[in-house]
Amino acid sequence: MCFFFLLSELSVYLRFYLHIKEFNMRVEIISIGDELLIGQVANTNAEWMGRELTQQGFIITAVTTVGDQGDEITRAIDNAFERADILLLTGGVGPTNDDITKHILCQYFHTALEFNDEVLQHIETVFLKRNIQLNQLTRNQAFVPVSATVIQNKVGTAPILWFDQGEKVLISMPGVPFEMKTTMHDDIIPRLQEQFQTDRHLKRTYLVSGITESALATRLATFETLLPAGFTLAYLPSFGFIRLRLSTWGEARKPEMKQQGRKLKLLLDKEFVARSEKKIEALLGEKLRKQQLTVSTAESCTGGYIAHLITSVPGASDYFEGSIVSYDNRIKEELLNVDKQTIEDRGVVSSEVVEQMALNVALKLKTQCSIAVSGIMGPDGGTREKPVGTVWICTKHADELLSVEYHVGSSREENIERTANLAIIQLLKMITRKGENQMDVKPQ
Repeated sequence: MCFFFLLSELSVYLRFYLHIKEFNMRVEIISIGDELLIGQVANTNAEWMGRELTQQGFIITAVTTVGDQGDEITRAIDNAFERADILLLTGGVGPTNDDITKHILCQYFHTALEFNDEVLQHIETVFLKRNIQLNQLTRNQAFVPVSATVIQNKVGTAPILWFDQGEKVLISMPGVPFEMKTTMHDDIIPRLQEQFQTDRHLKRTYLVSGITESALATRLATFETLLPAGFTLAYLPSFGFIRLRLSTWGEARKPEMKQQGRKLKLLLDKEFVARSEKKIEALLGEKLRKQQLTVSTAESCTGGYIAHLITSVPGASDYFEGSIVSYDNRIKEELLNVDKQTIEDRGVVSSEVVEQMALNVALKLKTQCSIAVSGIMGPDGGTREKPVGTVWICTKHADELLSVEYHVGSSREENIERTANLAIIQLLKMITRKGENQMDVKPQ
């Protein structure tokens, strides 16, 4: 009986794998540039492209980073063509001597450069708009490989080069993020969708807080084991929270996705925060705006980082009033009216102090909600009773105060980020819970 069950499961998996192989084209991203290899510049292009292409139904097989050396670029292209249908290259197409991608592609595809008047006219138009005089190096960008299909760069000067290699393609783009994103949205993705058949990627993302990754994995072990073939559950930990991504391929699997999503949410229980990929500060902003609430912060150990996160969201002025960064105890006493005796008796890192901070910043700045934090970020300053990483967070919503003690770690930078995230999530959960309770109250 068990043998036939395993055969049945294997058959389902193989059918699913063949479906994916047939309808979802494999993509490899090749990022070119010495600055990427040595860590001088973060490879944000590959991250962005991977996310966008996956959403459009393409499968990312690999991301390769190579320096500005011709043999390394050639080797990367050879390897990529063995495992992918679509090669996307970024970088190395500028006007300087270290930009060699175009020349390497000419060698690879056994073609030569020719001067393209249309590309030159486009470059001249770009320079005219910017009121910059065209130089010879930039003019040389009008030389393009004969066998390439040229796509004009709408927001830059280096053209996009498209090569067909049998049933596969290689596309070379600029490494400038804004230029790459523009051409991907406007030109590359639409053309790829016309040429290659894809199936939709389905996913649900769950924001979880208040549990470790290992404890969460233990809780969800049976759920993962019983997932239908083709479904995956990914753990994406951050400082202070975890995102769970449930995913599969195919529009026809929407009902299954909905069913598995419901099961997962029930298992997450009180650790569930929201079903969203958005940043936690954006989620908090949405809740505040929806309920017409305002917020302020009183920050000690985070030095204004919570206010920075909240105001990084466009439109934060709708709900954020301001912050008092009370790093020194004198500021806590003079600006936040924290009782000096309370500080002496209970210590600055205590529930009593953060509660006074939260109450008084809301009073001073006239907000319905507030966040207050005080802690020991390290690497020094800890004691046996209150070691480095001890943090008290108080959140206020209307007349309710919630004070929670956390132990966030020993790395100062990580502690600041983790504390800020925990504080935002604590207020987010508080507002969500209160909003749900109000909805449950039926009018008489």
